[in-house]
Amino acid sequence: MNPEAFKRLATAVIENEAAAVLALRDRIDGDFANACRTMLDCKGRVVVLGVGKSGHIGSKIAATLASTGTPAFFVHPAEASHGDLGMITEHDVVLMLSNSGETDEISRILPILKRLGNPMIALTGNPGSTLAQHADVHLDVSVAEEACPLGLAPTSSTTAALVMGDALAVALLETRGFTREDFARSHPGGRLGRRLLLHIRDVMHSGADIPSVGPDTPVAEAIVEMTRKRLGMTVIVDDAGQALGIFTDGDLRRTLDQGHTPQSTRISEVMTRGGKSIGPGALAAEAVQLMQEHRIQALLVLDDEGRLAGVLNFQDLLAAGVV
Repeated sequence: MNPEAFKRLATAVIENEAAAVLALRDRIDGDFANACRTMLDCKGRVVVLGVGKSGHIGSKIAATLASTGTPAFFVHPAEASHGDLGMITEHDVVLMLSNSGETDEISRILPILKRLGNPMIALTGNPGSTLAQHADVHLDVSVAEEACPLGLAPTSSTTAALVMGDALAVALLETRGFTREDFARSHPGGRLGRRLLLHIRDVMHSGADIPSVGPDTPVAEAIVEMTRKRLGMTVIVDDAGQALGIFTDGDLRRTLDQGHTPQSTRISEVMTRGGKSIGPGALAAEAVQLMQEHRIQALLVLDDEGRLAGVLNFQDLLAAGVV
């Protein structure tokens, strides 16, 4: 088979699944709003059920809900019949996925869920199915055809169910006022969490670790301070602790190029006055943006009174995994 044939087949799959997703747009109606209200009113958790490919999609929907402010977990219906029903309380909402709406493992536990009084939301491709009829809310995720040329492998149908689950999760996220900080708290181990949770005070150098000299210090002594603290820079501060400027490796090269004598030149004559700064309470990700915008490698960290609280360089952000 030549490359063009592969491309043609792949394109057909993408077009088929895209059409299936687009068809969902007309089904965002009162039933969808009722499903959202049911999940918002839930005093417990959203318990997601599904078998086979629907189970895989259900597991992902549960994970998306949980990470976006709606407590949720997945239970396999077969395991539910053998003890895992004990994980479901009367305060939980049950979200069930079945393309046919006739999955035996789910149908078997429907009477028990009814007796518990759990609100039930069903995502099926068959509005006339047993599951659709017994659910309190039914969301139609039917597709015209599967992308599989045999019409057998769940492809477009699972994509449609996944997208409907994402639509529910995002609608709930927006309604709850879920913020970037809330998202980060549920993702502390990843780079995204570090970008949203890590503050400047968590990564800056402070106290005795800050390379600093007075304005009358000779450049030669400033070089010693820079070497000792190993940050490639030093801050110039006055007697009141106010930062007057910054002197970096780049400033040193320019100083030597201009013929200044390190032993006799005062640091205040060649320093970069002011220097870019940030507050200790800012996010570390803001420091990355500031450094990249101004093409610099170091920042002063100033408190609300403008006093030097710390220093930060790009390597600190790399080491912290923010970049």
